[in-house]
Amino acid sequence: MGNGALNGAVIAVAGAGGPAGRAALLRLARAGATVVGSDNDPERLAEAVDHARYEAGGATVTGDTVDLLDLNSTRDWANRVEKDFGRIDGLVHLVGGWRGSETFVKTSLDDWDFLELLLVKTVQHTSLAFFEGLQRSEHGRYVLISAAGASHPTAGNAAYAAAKAAAEAWTLALADAFHKAGGAAGPTSAAAILVVKALVHDAMRADRPNAKFAGFTDVTDLAEAIAGVWDKPASEVNGQRLWLTEKP
Repeated sequence: MGNGALNGAVIAVAGAGGPAGRAALLRLARAGATVVGSDNDPERLAEAVDHARYEAGGATVTGDTVDLLDLNSTRDWANRVEKDFGRIDGLVHLVGGWRGSETFVKTSLDDWDFLELLLVKTVQHTSLAFFEGLQRSEHGRYVLISAAGASHPTAGNAAYAAAKAAAEAWTLALADAFHKAGGAAGPTSAAAILVVKALVHDAMRADRPNAKFAGFTDVTDLAEAIAGVWDKPASEVNGQRLWLTEKP
């Protein structure tokens, strides 16, 4: 199943307004998918949608302002996408954010409270809201973007790494649900985790022209890897951590 699986597919992208979201919208649209982005910043979302629509030559790219911290709002979004387009074949979870500290003992638990909402609660809500729709698809995919720090936390990143690890564990539980739903024939839908060290984009390079960004993944390469999750059968990617950087 190549990227032809994306031609005519309906893919939702959570956190579509950021640099990674912009790249994902464009890559998926160019593959022929109908793409529905969400972001909590309407202006940023509109810019990302317009950019993808224009660069992909008039592809169907739309945007919804959704409160992913509210389960009912997230469920309404999932139901609306499936009702409007007749199917849902993917949810790409790009909601991100970072807070850290100089040392372990200087960790602020306010940072944990913030990151738990942003990085864990949103994953819980999108996975619960989209599960049934993705299971109805012949090639449904739930794609989480995670960080190498979840497997190798550093002292100043305790809150961030713990939140990312929790999001990974939740996504692997979703993968097990897809596995169980597939029965003896194997899963038809899959949940996969793409692991990066950190992301980099052109604006970051312009701001720091001398920085090497060693081990960082460019958002365009991330978008390519996201599209690639549809290249393989569900059984090969379900429950897998797909590393885009060196394992720690």
